[in-house]
Amino acid sequence: MPKTKVKPKSQSKKKQKAQATAAATEPQLSKKELRRIARAKAKDRQQVIAAIIPILLASVVLGAIISSVAEPKLGIAGGAAIACLALSYRFPRYAIYGFIFYLPLSGTVTYALGGSAVLTLAKDAIFFPALLTVILFCLKYKQPLVQPPELRLPLIIFMTYSMAVLLFVNGSQQLSSSGEQPILLGILGLKALVGYLLLITCIHYLIRTKENLYFLLRTQAVLIIICCILGFIQYMMLKSGSCPPTQGEGDELFKASLESRCFVGGALLYSPQFGVIRLPGTFVAPWQWGWFLISSTFFAFGTAFNDRSIIWRGIGILAMVMVGVMAVVSGQRIALALVPASVVLLLLMTGQLLQPKRFLPIAVGLAGILVFLAIQYPEVLSGSIDSFVSRWNAAPPTDFITHQLDWAMKEQRGFLGRGLGRATNAARIFGKTVLVETYHSKVLYEMAPLGLILLLSLFTVLVITTFKAYRSIKDPNLRGYGAAMFTFVLFISYFPYYYPLDVDPVNVYYWLAAGIALKLPDLDRQERANNTGTGKKLTKKELKQLQKSQKSIEFRWP
Repeated sequence: MPKTKVKPKSQSKKKQKAQATAAATEPQLSKKELRRIARAKAKDRQQVIAAIIPILLASVVLGAIISSVAEPKLGIAGGAAIACLALSYRFPRYAIYGFIFYLPLSGTVTYALGGSAVLTLAKDAIFFPALLTVILFCLKYKQPLVQPPELRLPLIIFMTYSMAVLLFVNGSQQLSSSGEQPILLGILGLKALVGYLLLITCIHYLIRTKENLYFLLRTQAVLIIICCILGFIQYMMLKSGSCPPTQGEGDELFKASLESRCFVGGALLYSPQFGVIRLPGTFVAPWQWGWFLISSTFFAFGTAFNDRSIIWRGIGILAMVMVGVMAVVSGQRIALALVPASVVLLLLMTGQLLQPKRFLPIAVGLAGILVFLAIQYPEVLSGSIDSFVSRWNAAPPTDFITHQLDWAMKEQRGFLGRGLGRATNAARIFGKTVLVETYHSKVLYEMAPLGLILLLSLFTVLVITTFKAYRSIKDPNLRGYGAAMFTFVLFISYFPYYYPLDVDPVNVYYWLAAGIALKLPDLDRQERANNTGTGKKLTKKELKQLQKSQKSIEFRWP
């Protein structure tokens, strides 16, 4: 019997045709062009070297002078600070990356070098010189400084009101103060509120392609794993006796202290006789570590479900597992409650429940690992749950939030509030502050009801614009990332318990997530215009938006 030819499927034909068309349309660079690109790269390397060497030499000389005049530690710190400021200004793109990647390790670095109060500002020495460069770039080339444009009006109104509080409240306190610096107190208080808002602008110019985006988010997943491993080593060193438990009597056995510091991070509490543990991980204090775990859930989830590489999705899953493990063993009640709650919220908001082929294997794997750990360490899990339940029963969050708001209202003095920074713990070096344990009550205390309304209006505009941005994305992977970032912005904007927006790392990750979500539509349109995305054609409106974004000048400095 003669053999008959089997026709290939039409889908295969279309695929082969598309591949052939893509190969035909892909521009082929000539040898001359390749040599020109190689020369440009070599020139860039030479410029980098030529800029770094004088900065380092000047830093060494100035550090040596300070060491001879004062002491060696101050000389080393001064030289390093000068180098950091100069390099951050000269290379802002790398500085922004460095700022984001240094943040989760900042507490460990601070106390490894002696724990000086100046070292706690090291991250700002990286960020603000780079931000200054971005501002100068925008002014020089007439590029928009505030992103998105919808944020400009509420930001101007809020900043005008803030300046009025700083001038009339903090200013009047400055005139009658004794041993305080209310103006500096107010400046730090304002920085705590919106000091990192322009990180959105930095991300807008930093991320130019999908490769930039994946590099940022993949590195973030790796950092989460590294920090969690270091935190777990800290836990095992305490359990094995390599690090001694918290020493003291009475209340001292229930307070985190630097004397109990172990391996990484800062203040730590470990009283095994009472079943109490509060690990700082790689951060300065336990509550910062707890919020790092909560924030990391959103970034790890985005990589686990939306990275285009199966290897990196696996790394994202590992990051989620590590976050879950540390939420249990670190003794952070709020992390124990909010990490699983955040995963459920993300599953609902990102629509992963509607994709069982992707969702079920990850869910089964995560559940299996966590069940195994619960069987291996039952006393740790039961102790954390018991601590959470007892805390809830002793002070229900709803009653606590209501009490804080009532207290803040009763403490009002005048139309503009008590003054910026008066409830900001980080500003206490410049004057007397009070501890207010919920964010909205803190803003109410400092800036009166109108200030709280204006700040919430600013957050609401940001929530709406990030929602519109992620909903406009057609590429499924980018859309998943956008949904995760939007959910984080929404969650933090109105979260009523504690004050996450006032402390590391949430005060940075909040604006970082917003910046990523707002940049994703541009990347989506680029990919679709190049026929490398979902294949859906651009509408006229999207084409205009793409052309507008392409007109913006690529950030290069100087």
